[in-house]
Amino acid sequence: MSAAHPPVRLGVNIDHVATVRNARGGAHPDPLAAALLAVRSGADGITLHLREDRRHIRDDDVARIRAAVSAPINLEMAATDEMVEIALRHAPHACCIVPERRAEVTTEGGLDAAGQMRSLAPKVARLRAAGIRVSLFIDPDPQQIEAAVQLRAPVVELHTGAYAEGREGELERLQAGAALAVSHGIEVHAGHGLTYANVGPVAAIPGIAELNIGHFLIGQAILEGLPDVIGRMKALIDGAR
Repeated sequence: MSAAHPPVRLGVNIDHVATVRNARGGAHPDPLAAALLAVRSGADGITLHLREDRRHIRDDDVARIRAAVSAPINLEMAATDEMVEIALRHAPHACCIVPERRAEVTTEGGLDAAGQMRSLAPKVARLRAAGIRVSLFIDPDPQQIEAAVQLRAPVVELHTGAYAEGREGELERLQAGAALAVSHGIEVHAGHGLTYANVGPVAAIPGIAELNIGHFLIGQAILEGLPDVIGRMKALIDGAR
């Protein structure tokens, strides 16, 4: 691995461990246990999305994971006053601001940072003042990247959903978006819909520093076990570099 192509970090999203738990009630399977196992298995960080409707990760999960996991915690959250206060209380390593609609099954697209700058600016400023790395989950669109620059977000996470769906030209958009963000000194992450089959071209994009993957890894872990799944994904990511 050359200095020009440093390894890409893998953040493991454990939301859907909580989804399985919540389907039955009770405490099993425990997202904290999954987070600890993921880190032991090579995950570089843990991502969890505290949704407004608490459909998977819950407030006590955030508290327990933040207290027990030594790896960086990336809290995905909507840009609401409630979520900002929760983030300030728990002080994770990073907060990724995502769009959120109650009716959606999962995040359906990138945040409209350009259209919401007035409301986002004070929230981003508060999080940054508390020492939390702020990431904006956006489509690889120049207007959105320029908005991230103006908001002084140190990180953007490029939404890879359209690429994962096979939409023509999306890999090129991701490549261009990553290059533009890097040119402004912004660290670039990516995620959504990534699998064994499609992760390589994204991991190979110059400037990508981190991939955050959840649903596929947790689903595949039912068949293969979380350590093997993380090991295989990391090997694919490293091989792409």
